[in-house]
Amino acid sequence: MEEMCFCCPLCGGPLARQEHRAVCPQGHSFDVARQGYVHLLPVNKMHAKLPGDSREMVESRRRFLEAGYYEPFRQALCRLAAECASQLGSPAGEGLALCDAGCGEGYYTAGLGKALPRARVCGFDISKLAVKAAAGKHKGIPFAVASSFAIPLGTGSVHLLTDVFSPLAQAEFARVVKPGGFFLYAVPGERHLYGLKEILYEAPYENPHRETAYEGFRFVRRERVRDVISLPDGEAAMDLFAMTPYYWKTGVEGVKRLQEAGAFQTEIAFDFLVYERL
Repeated sequence: MEEMCFCCPLCGGPLARQEHRAVCPQGHSFDVARQGYVHLLPVNKMHAKLPGDSREMVESRRRFLEAGYYEPFRQALCRLAAECASQLGSPAGEGLALCDAGCGEGYYTAGLGKALPRARVCGFDISKLAVKAAAGKHKGIPFAVASSFAIPLGTGSVHLLTDVFSPLAQAEFARVVKPGGFFLYAVPGERHLYGLKEILYEAPYENPHRETAYEGFRFVRRERVRDVISLPDGEAAMDLFAMTPYYWKTGVEGVKRLQEAGAFQTEIAFDFLVYERL
């Protein structure tokens, strides 16, 4: 039996793979999909038939990210992860366990795997559709369907945890990151996608500045990454729109303006917050 990096979400025991299922010593069993991911979100934790992003959102984000618009962010994340690995005494990641929380389609997870080729990298997301896409494309990286608020990893088992625009589960993040390990949190800068919001809303607004204090962690530093991207047509614009929270809260008129806008430019801005586990 092949031991897995994930643990049982019901009892916390180690999981071992047996053909098309993952089993813990207590006998709890979970399906392993054809693509290789394991479903570790218990039924009583599923608040919808398919929690998380829809198929449309998953496909839109995949096309947008693969077009390279957010490559500066992935490069910055990977550079910061490599710096953390060096501080942990392993520049190539050997012996280190990395987890990408809310990994989506695996765009950043795969980047981390390439930046630290000797690390044990895994990712999870609450969206089965996103995890299916991630596992289908990025072979060799363990992926799971799971919630950030019930992470199927052992206490103190992770040297580096990353979270790019996903829910912050401070207590769970503090539990799984070992003392001396690191947490990289990517949040939107104040003028992230401001050009998009100028089209969607009559009164566009800046994003709030995120504070940096979280119990169990020591704030190390903030790194700002800024750029301007050009959207060539309405299709690219709608892909960007579908992968943002604005997709759920924009009125009909705003969507119509975006559909008619054609090509436009917008600022993009990530703040990477680096924390050390106390």
